[in-house]
Amino acid sequence: MKSKVILTALLSVSLFACARETPKVKHKKKNTTTKTTAQKVKFANAVDPICNMPTEPDMKDTAVYKNKTYGFCSSYCKDEFKKNPEKYVQK
Repeated sequence: MKSKVILTALLSVSLFACARETPKVKHKKKNTTTKTTAQKVKFANAVDPICNMPTEPDMKDTAVYKNKTYGFCSSYCKDEFKKNPEKYVQK
């Protein structure tokens, strides 16, 4: 009986730990901006280094690192990149 309780507790802890690693970003199905003033930029990355979503030329969440512009799907991903850009540039 004790082993079942311990096993259940360990599995619960590991599931919660895995759930916290996933970015909490709600992605849009399609970038639908009817009236935009955003400039189309060539990004140094083809995909968002945080969540692996493809970048689009009119993304508004960007960061410049070592004179290169990186595009992100959301401000959450941009903020995560800014915490440790070296980690994500190597991808």
